[in-house]
Order: sequence, then C-alpha cells, then structure tokens
Amino acid sequence: MVQEDQVLDARGLNCPLPILRTKKALGELTSGQVLKIVATDPGAVKDFEAFSKQTKNPLLEHAEASGEFIFFIQKA
Repeated sequence: MVQEDQVLDARGLNCPLPILRTKKALGELTSGQVLKIVATDPGAVKDFEAFSKQTKNPLLEHAEASGEFIFFIQKA
C-alpha cells in the first residue's frame, strides 16, 4: 500500500463534496506528496478517476473495503 502524507476523511459526504475537499487538501501539499482519501459514496470511484485525469494529479491506487472507498492521489 502507498504511504500517505495526509489523510482526508470524506466518509458520509456525497458528490461533489469529496472532490471539493480533495482539491482543497491537495492545494496544501507540495508536489510529490500523497493524499489518502476515505469515502463512502459509491460514485466516488468514477469521480476520482475523472478528477485525476482532469487535474493531472496521479491516482496511484484505489480500493474498496467494508463499504469504504480508499484513494491515494499524488500531487503533481
């Protein structure tokens, strides 16, 4: 699993809030650092894939466990 520099808890939030909070959190990181996001919205998988492509911040890994979706995004 990827080592994160910061964790964002987006559990219980629905679209677009996980993406908006991710964008804000990534703004606080330096290039190369990794943000781990934990979400419960099933739509988050497609949202984060699209967000990664649009912003050029690589989606390093994502997984689902116990109804939670975990994403690792590296700041470009």
